[in-house]
Amino acid sequence: MATDVALSPGVFGLSAKDSNRIGSSFMPASDFQLIKRQERSNWLRLRTLVALRWFAITGQAVAILVAVRIFEVHVAVGQAALVIGIAVFANLIAYFAYPTNKRLSEFEASLWLVFDLVQLSLLLYLTGGLNNPFAMLVLAPVTISATVLHTKSTIVLGLTAIVLVTLIGLYNVPLGSSDGAVLALPLLFQFGFWVALLIGLVFLAFYARQVTSEMNAMDDALLATQLALSREQKLTDLGGVVAAAAHELGTPLATIKLVSSELKEELQDQPELLEDAELIRAQADRCRDILLSMGRAGKDDLHLRSAPVETVVREAAEPHLERGKDVQISVALQGGTALAQPNIPRRPDIIHGLRNLIQNAVDFSYSKVTVEISWSEERIEIRISDDGRGFPQSVIGRIGDPYVRRRRFTEDGARRPGYEGMGLGLFIAKTLLERSGANLSFSNSRKHGDAGWTGHPSGGAIVEVSWPRDTLQMKEIASNAPLGHNLPIQTWP
Repeated sequence: MATDVALSPGVFGLSAKDSNRIGSSFMPASDFQLIKRQERSNWLRLRTLVALRWFAITGQAVAILVAVRIFEVHVAVGQAALVIGIAVFANLIAYFAYPTNKRLSEFEASLWLVFDLVQLSLLLYLTGGLNNPFAMLVLAPVTISATVLHTKSTIVLGLTAIVLVTLIGLYNVPLGSSDGAVLALPLLFQFGFWVALLIGLVFLAFYARQVTSEMNAMDDALLATQLALSREQKLTDLGGVVAAAAHELGTPLATIKLVSSELKEELQDQPELLEDAELIRAQADRCRDILLSMGRAGKDDLHLRSAPVETVVREAAEPHLERGKDVQISVALQGGTALAQPNIPRRPDIIHGLRNLIQNAVDFSYSKVTVEISWSEERIEIRISDDGRGFPQSVIGRIGDPYVRRRRFTEDGARRPGYEGMGLGLFIAKTLLERSGANLSFSNSRKHGDAGWTGHPSGGAIVEVSWPRDTLQMKEIASNAPLGHNLPIQTWP
């Protein structure tokens, strides 16, 4: 079973050749060109670094004053003040030379963080090196880099920090007390502190990078989900407008047809039938007014608000019925009860979520996909299964997370010709369907294929979608009640 993430070229920075058994999405790659990953460094404002540097400058100055005045530690105050003054000067330049809302590029952010790292290292060199407990502050620039800059910049900054920490550990101006004694840690403690700083640099950078990457991936995935839902909402609204136009224009168009037929015969030599001609004009005006009204505000046909669950499922499966696979849709009652088929909302999130699941099954089936619909007094269930190789056991527990990847280019490219996915198919489907109140489960079946050497089933992916009936079924419109007038279109919550 193929498990690579499929992304359009340049989208999220991943290869367009990848594809994913658990992540295909029935959307053209061009639909997602608007959500290309922005440079994360562009999210960092210069004003943020300036504010943090003012805070650091204040802390450095206070620390030196306390050490000299209260603890009577001998420090090269003049040289330390010069180093602090350099930071003050840099802040003033940033404040007056650049707009306050300037966002830093990758290179600019890297330079500012390197400057902070070098300035702090110089100050530590003048104040005892690793004997100064404030040496741990070298972790800050590297951690900031890991959260906003690319990996390459973070590695460069981390290596720079390691070199500077090593140098100030070997070479520094020792601190002295009022009685002339040198304030220095034992050599073993200095070595341990050096090792701790190096481990802290690597660990914090890696930790911050992982957390930030997951947050960014989730943000990008949610953005793709919103665009998918927005696209489906527009298609649904368009369908409502078209249906409403056909419904509301039926009477005036029929009148125009009738009158025009009569006039065609009568007005050949009877110009006095001007009244009928005026009627044609009035009806034409009426058609124009209706079109203008629908074009400005839009009306949807209440018949399209809800439909039997089988109809909604068939609408979701329609784009994949002619793709060379046998897609069978069947209806079965749970427990043999004779319950009427429930009406459910024709909401775009439900249709698009089911469509993604069916598409995923069609993509990776050998020849057959089965969609089983059932309902009881408590629940409405849809079971989508295929005769393919099933979900990989290594990722089945993580299905629904964005960007679960396992590359298998050749096979997936052959199974999904003609379009490129986003690698977010099941994430989008799961998010949209859970938003509607559904519970989803993913599993494999032994029905098609043999178990592997691990004893796990290797064939036939199964996705089960289940809603509590009270949550999903349309209650406000009885099946035999009049629907009333069409209303202005309102988007679903």
